[in-house]
Amino acid sequence: MPASERIPSRRVTGADALELLAHGELTVRGRIREASNAVLLCDVARGDELAECVYKPVAGERPLWDFPDGTLAQREVAAFEVSEATGWGLVPPTVLRDGPYGEGMCQLWVDAVTDEAGDGAGDTDLEQDDDRPPPGAELLALVDADEPGEGWKAVGRAEIGGGRTALLVHADDPRLRRLSVLDAVINNGDRKGGHLLPATDGRLFGIDHGVTFNSEDKLRTLLWGWAGDPLTAEATGVLRSLTEALVEDGALTLRLAPLITADEITALRGRVAALLRDGRHPEPSGEWPPIPWPPV
Repeated sequence: MPASERIPSRRVTGADALELLAHGELTVRGRIREASNAVLLCDVARGDELAECVYKPVAGERPLWDFPDGTLAQREVAAFEVSEATGWGLVPPTVLRDGPYGEGMCQLWVDAVTDEAGDGAGDTDLEQDDDRPPPGAELLALVDADEPGEGWKAVGRAEIGGGRTALLVHADDPRLRRLSVLDAVINNGDRKGGHLLPATDGRLFGIDHGVTFNSEDKLRTLLWGWAGDPLTAEATGVLRSLTEALVEDGALTLRLAPLITADEITALRGRVAALLRDGRHPEPSGEWPPIPWPPV
């Protein structure tokens, strides 16, 4: 579906966005074909409010060997809840609701900047077949060098074909650094470059959080540039707030209880405690591939 045929979203935020997503009428406009699971672009309307959203029905999830069947949508909502509890707002408004193909995750669409000038905002087709860079491309790069340049953090060397390698780097951006902390907290097993959405208002969002909250260490990410570095004072304060919210009858615990298991909530508390105890960004464990594939 070309962008010219899509309607612009009205700007809805906060509680208004959640109400619209949860109770608005969903109309499917098309399927995002690049996704491994069923991902549908929809209009959601309620009264005079209208916006675009992404709807991922549970029925369209592919089984995974290391996650219980039919739980990815709930994990996406749980990631939003934790993001909101941090105060960073790194995940677009997300709810669990019934839709045209049954229960699923419904998330507000983000108009992402697709080029340096921002002229591509809102022009992402359902099936992109041109040479435009994907959203988030300015945050990641492959460089023919041994060290990252100023303003960049090294992830590691990557094969680029013909027996050659290049250094994979990401921007030394405080928004990315916050997201790397969130990923460590929720145990994100799939932080790819295509899951980074710089919004037209300057905010950065992370999407696609279905493979999160596993009780075992599954952290796989492109954001290893701060591995071993001390956490910022801001991050430490956020982790302390999460500790309080995750007590047995804490507000966050109660919101997560219908979405993930008790064991997974216990593991979540353990990850927050470990980050506070160590005071540093985590490093790859060596027991699991540290970078997702494909990385973009």
